[in-house]
This record gives sequence, C-alpha cells and structure tokens, in this order.
Amino acid sequence: MHPNSEAPRPCTSDESVSAPHWPTILPGSTVGILGGGQLGRMMVLAGRRMGYRFATMDPTPDSPAGQVSDIQVVQDFTSVHGARELARHSDVITYEFENVDSGVASLLEGEAYVPQGSRLLFLTQHRLREKRAVTAAGATVAPYYPVASRRDFFQGLSELGYPSILKTCVGGYDGKGQWLVQTEDDAEQVWAEIGHRFFRTSAPPDDASPSADAFLVLEQMVPFERELSVVVARNPRGQICTFPVAENIHRNHILHLSIVPARIPEETARRACDVATAIASHLNLVGVMGVELFQLEDGRIFVNELAPRPHNSGHFTMDACATSQFEQHIRALCNLPLGAVELWSPVVMVNILGEHVAAVNSALAEMPDCVKVHYYGKAEVRNGRKMGHLNVLGATVEDAMAAISQLGIWPE
Repeated sequence: MHPNSEAPRPCTSDESVSAPHWPTILPGSTVGILGGGQLGRMMVLAGRRMGYRFATMDPTPDSPAGQVSDIQVVQDFTSVHGARELARHSDVITYEFENVDSGVASLLEGEAYVPQGSRLLFLTQHRLREKRAVTAAGATVAPYYPVASRRDFFQGLSELGYPSILKTCVGGYDGKGQWLVQTEDDAEQVWAEIGHRFFRTSAPPDDASPSADAFLVLEQMVPFERELSVVVARNPRGQICTFPVAENIHRNHILHLSIVPARIPEETARRACDVATAIASHLNLVGVMGVELFQLEDGRIFVNELAPRPHNSGHFTMDACATSQFEQHIRALCNLPLGAVELWSPVVMVNILGEHVAAVNSALAEMPDCVKVHYYGKAEVRNGRKMGHLNVLGATVEDAMAAISQLGIWPE
C-alpha cells in the first residue's frame, strides 16, 4: 500500500436511524434498474452472484445491462407505461444514472419499493439544489453565483473574479455544458454564444433575480492540486462505509485514470471520507454514491459533484477490494449488511474509450497478468465513448502506472 494511504475504515452506524423498519430483500428476488448502461451491467453481474434476478428499463434494445438481465423493458425513461411494467416485474427498484426522469422515479416511489426515493435524484439533477444540500450537510463547495440573467452573470464575475466556469444547472457530464471564462472578452463572447439558449426569449432578461430555478450557475475556478473521489455506501438500517479514496486524472474532461490509494496524506484521506460520510447521512442515502472532490493547494477539500449511483472512479473496487461498489450497492439496496471495503492491492483504473479499443484488443494476447479487462458490451464504437476499463494491480501504484505506460496505448 502507498505509505500515505489511509488505514481500513470500519463501517459506522448512522445514529439518525432509530429503528429497523425497512424490509430485507432476499436472494431470488428481482431487482429493477432504471437505465441499461454499463453501470447497470456491472450491477447485474455482481447481483447475479448473490442470487438476484434483474429487470432493466432502457430505450435501447440489447443495452449493456439488458444483455445480462432476465427481463428487458424497452421504453423511454419518461414512459409511465414502461415504468409500471418495470415495477410489475420487480421487488425493488434502483437507477444506474442520475438523469432518469425524476417524475417517473417519483411515480414509482408511490407504486413500488424504491428505497433510494426520488428526493436524491431531485437534488442531484440540479447543480444549485445539490450545492445547497452539500452545504447543509456541513461540507464546503467552491464559491458560486446563480445565473438567471445577463446581469447575474456579470455581477457573479465581479464577485467571484476570473477565471470562473459557467455551467448548466441541469444536464451536462464529461465537460459538456461548461464554459471557461478567463477574461472580460471571454465573458462577452460566452454570453453572446449561449445566453439565449437558456431563456424563453432571444434576449435574456436583465432584471431577473438569482434563484433555485436559475438555468446556469457560475463557479469560481479554485486552484486545486488534485481531484479526488470517495464512493460511500449506506443501507436503510443506517450502516455507512467508505471505499478508499481515489485520485483522479482527467483528459478532455473525461476520467482517464483513478489511482488507489490516492497519493495524499492520511489526514487528507480521512477528511475526504468524513465529508462523504456526512453527506450520505444528511441525505439519507440508500445505495452507493460517488462524491467528487477538489483538494486545494492549502489542503482544504471542496465538494465538486455528487453522483447518486456507482461511479466511474469506483471501478477499481471490482478487482482490488474485498467488496466491489456494485455488490455494495445491491447489499445496501436490499438492506443487507454492507461488505468489507479494505483494499487488497494498489491499483490504477484506466478507461478504454472508443479510440483505444483496437489497440487494447491487439495487446490482449500479451497482456500482463496484473491487468484485468472489463468491456461493457456496447454495440457502437465511437471516439470519446467509454467502452470499458482496465484495472491494473501492482505492488505499488507506481508499478501499476508503469505497466499501463508499457502497454503504449495511452500517450503520456
């Protein structure tokens, strides 16, 4: 293990839970999943080993999760009919990405067993609501300013300064829906380019007030030293566990590497896990959640985003931990005791994008035995699309990084 890695953290109990009143969903039951992507696929594969059956709802026939499920409901995520069909087949329902229609999730919450509920979706689908929830949990976010008008935008810049990042409040991932503003000229250009997209008229109002319903949010670009993440799990009985902290490196706004254990002091790792635990408790999380963090140069930790489902940076757990994030999610969802989360081996996860597939396939015959290959079963290969990942184990993270470099697939 890296000398600065944190010691294994035992699961804790959330004292806000007064009595065990949630049902336990036993093996043999059917888990319904809203969404059919790779996260759902890996959830199904982990749950099958535990004896569960699965139904998925996704508009794509033969979706990655649908390929390994017992039942596929091929319907759009906004389909009430499809949601009710999923509920008819399912003993418990979860979601595998946060852009599921919250109205459908709310409907299911009233007609089926959805232990995660719809509130967490409602909060995390809107950046301002999410930031306010994180702050209410006692964590810190980068300074921000709601933008409901041109006036808000320039007032926010005067308060936050340059550089800042303008982001959509709804949607956006892997860098989409974000605009870097480094100068006054940038500000005029960005607003001219995108301001009219988010308002009903071609001329955005100058007199609207900042509100939770703002379409955009301006964030101060903080001088972070590292991007970190913690996958935290909580079950309905209030048991909480955090996986080891991952250090994340992005390329073109897409996660490239997750290095575990993160190359940070033990105290920083402890604080990162404490932040994730506090948020999970405050939000009454059920399942696993990815908490993305910025470690600033002065040691402070800011929360960047929440992902209320298994997280790309948690894929290392599939080969390097006693329990994977996907098994943990099923355990939590079904109100089983959470699994142990200690790290068995230093590991580096590297994403396989569409442009890497041919090279990875060519290297498979000579792949070192420390490399674990995971493909997602996606039919169409496209540049920038996540097609799979490698988990590379090593005596140290430096050894794992060297093994990735020797493959020659990802330029330094």
